[in-house]
Amino acid sequence: MITIQQTQDNFIFKLSGFHQIWALKSSITVPKKNVIRAYQDQQELHKFPGFRLGTHIPFLITAGTYFLRGKQNFWDVMVEKNAVIVELQNHIFTKLYIQVKNPQETLQLLNSK
Repeated sequence: MITIQQTQDNFIFKLSGFHQIWALKSSITVPKKNVIRAYQDQQELHKFPGFRLGTHIPFLITAGTYFLRGKQNFWDVMVEKNAVIVELQNHIFTKLYIQVKNPQETLQLLNSK
């Protein structure tokens, strides 16, 4: 699961516990100006994520950096109903697929920059 800290200019996405090991990352910092939008889309979560550096156990966990069609996306999802997709610009990642505790609060936070 990921928690989000907000500073004046950035969002810091922090991974906790074993998620750091599964995803091979402890945090991702994204400038607020680079967040295009945040949304939920269950169908998008079922598409092929790409080739990975991380962990993928079907129907259990998708975590790590995934490469698909020349783009890098970051995944950390176990419970799909709590997954939020964050679309980025001018960042190493094109999208972040993240599991959060409260998706509605997260969507409000990220879309109200």
